[in-house]
Amino acid sequence: MQTNPVYSLKQITLYFLKLGTTGFGGPVALVGYMYKDLVENRKWVSEEEYKQGLALAQLAPGPLAAQLGIYLGFVHYGFLGATLVGFAFILPSFILVVLLGIIYKIFGGLSWIQAVFYGVGATVVGIIALSSYKLTLKSVGEFSFNSLKSKWLLWLFFILAVTVTFITEKEHVLLFIAAGLLYMIIKAPPNWWNSKTTNFIIIFQMVVWDFEESNLLKLGIFFAKAGTFVFGSGLAIVPFLHSGVVLENQWLTEQQFLDSVAVAMITPGPVVITVGFIGYLVDGFLGAVVAALATFLPCYLFTILLAPYFKKIAENKSVKAFVEGITAVVVGALVGSVIIIAKRSIIDVPSSLIAAITILVLLFYKKVKEPYLILAAGIVGVIIKLI
Repeated sequence: MQTNPVYSLKQITLYFLKLGTTGFGGPVALVGYMYKDLVENRKWVSEEEYKQGLALAQLAPGPLAAQLGIYLGFVHYGFLGATLVGFAFILPSFILVVLLGIIYKIFGGLSWIQAVFYGVGATVVGIIALSSYKLTLKSVGEFSFNSLKSKWLLWLFFILAVTVTFITEKEHVLLFIAAGLLYMIIKAPPNWWNSKTTNFIIIFQMVVWDFEESNLLKLGIFFAKAGTFVFGSGLAIVPFLHSGVVLENQWLTEQQFLDSVAVAMITPGPVVITVGFIGYLVDGFLGAVVAALATFLPCYLFTILLAPYFKKIAENKSVKAFVEGITAVVVGALVGSVIIIAKRSIIDVPSSLIAAITILVLLFYKKVKEPYLILAAGIVGVIIKLI
């Protein structure tokens, strides 16, 4: 770590406040803005520091852009820098989704609002379907014989996760952990591996994650659990949220859940901020605060705890193997959730066409961004339902 940074803590905090307010385009765009602004233009962060932060964000669970931002805050200003940057980056989109939650609660029952979200919901299904396909290519492999042969175990995990998620309509955390550990043991077994580790993980799951108390505490535990397994993309949180919010706890309807994902896609900042909108619908402003803090807390803790030991962690083959295994299962769960959501949300010919057109536009017209498609779909929904 450098002792004399060329920028102040106030400057980097204000930079991330601005990025959180104006940064549209998803995680890839956001990390691109950070590189251009902080490495190339302002030269606040070195190329090496940026690459280390990006690698750590890809290895550890958590929304990619938020985690990289927290790491860059940590580089020169430690714990305080990571904390202020994290809050500054997330705060604008959190405020926006809460305001949208208030509007949604007040006007959500009106026919024209329902017509807007009819089109929006179909577009969201198309967007997350295509995203899950791209994540599969990136995290598991190409759909080819050679890939199936060389990465057969990852494909087995992926297919198992798709099947189990689709059949049970639940997320299975122990399945994710087991896949990561099994892949690590087979590919790069660590020296410390023994049966006590497995027992500890199972006990931790039973004691901590199955504990229930007040609604706010239940919300906090649920979202902390979800935030711990956001591997591969912010959208990787979708299967956890869908399973817990819609199916198990029945906090939201299927349409409300799709509307929540849509809200996250039309606001700046990380996609994971949809948890603030969901939390508000479930239990008002306190629900939004608890949901957001609980979701981002694992990401924050992973970053500040692992950052000082990054080089050892990044070179550790066992860690890489664990992340590979667990990512394959998480992406499989995302695909399974997309199938469940599509089955319930694509209910007629118009919604099928909207979802299909969304996928085609994103495939062949890469310059078209998701917020524009969502806006267009809302207009189409109004035309179909009210005209």
